[in-house]
Amino acid sequence: MSRSNLGEIDMKKITRTISVACLMVGTAGFWASAAQAQATRTWVSGTGDDVNPCSRTAPCKTFAGAISKTAAGGEINCLDPAGFGAVTINKSLTIDCHFTEGGVLAGGNGIVVNATASDVVVLRGLDIFGVSPPTHGVRILVAGAVHIEDCVIRRFNSSGSYGISFQPTGATTLYVSDTTITQNGTAGTGGGINVQPTGSTGSAKVVMRGVRVNGNSGNGLSIDGSTSAAGGVQIVAQDSQFVGNAGAGVTSNSNNVVATTFLNSGTIAQNTGTGIAVSGNASSIIVSNTTITGNAIGVSETGGSVIYTFSDNRLEANPNFLSPNNGAFNGTLTKK
Repeated sequence: MSRSNLGEIDMKKITRTISVACLMVGTAGFWASAAQAQATRTWVSGTGDDVNPCSRTAPCKTFAGAISKTAAGGEINCLDPAGFGAVTINKSLTIDCHFTEGGVLAGGNGIVVNATASDVVVLRGLDIFGVSPPTHGVRILVAGAVHIEDCVIRRFNSSGSYGISFQPTGATTLYVSDTTITQNGTAGTGGGINVQPTGSTGSAKVVMRGVRVNGNSGNGLSIDGSTSAAGGVQIVAQDSQFVGNAGAGVTSNSNNVVATTFLNSGTIAQNTGTGIAVSGNASSIIVSNTTITGNAIGVSETGGSVIYTFSDNRLEANPNFLSPNNGAFNGTLTKK
């Protein structure tokens, strides 16, 4: 074989070797990027950049930028106080800014939860603040469970806006604790929290503890079972306030599915509408150790609905002692 042929063979081998090496490097780089894009814990900072990998040393700037680089079941944390923008959550995820200012300054919806029926979402330590034109602070459509802890949700003050709009299309549980919901809604529409399961499979369970639903334009807590044909509504509110809202403190309306609400150790006061208003033959509210005072009307039920007491409530001075319009409970329950 001539020297020239040997040279051609050697060059072909070298070319193939280089090509394989480049392919291996490229493949390794691809998998490294994929792994980096799905970190279990990511970080955001006011001085970050969404082109970064969202690591602690190279944080992203927004929640929306970090969510695509966070693995399902992972967590986004805040390195420093800043506003990190609105975000739609489509998987199990925790956003935790408990020890610094985690701001969500949003026109439209602040945080939308539209995940899968088994996903769990945790929102902790956030200041969710609406700017013109806002829609809802937290809007929940699909999830297995959503936890809202130690947050402030405020100023979602367009027509029909709620601090929390809970409209699940499947069976979903909402847990809210140590959270303030204020200045939402406008001109008597919208308000603090709306619980309204929808469709053929929507059902809602809500557990609230230490929640302050105060000073909203519209109802403090609105419960509507009329738009669902499924498992109904179950609500427990412990140690919570519904005060100073431009509407009812708590209102429940359902002719369609059973809507049961249990209010314990709370305050329902100074609302411009009725303290507790219930309508529809499938609605019932049970009240224990709760102060109901300073509302336009204390309690009111229509359409076959009921409000029960454990005889340990304080229903007086609605709207004042001089002209009381307290209403009356339907019946008294015995503690078991």
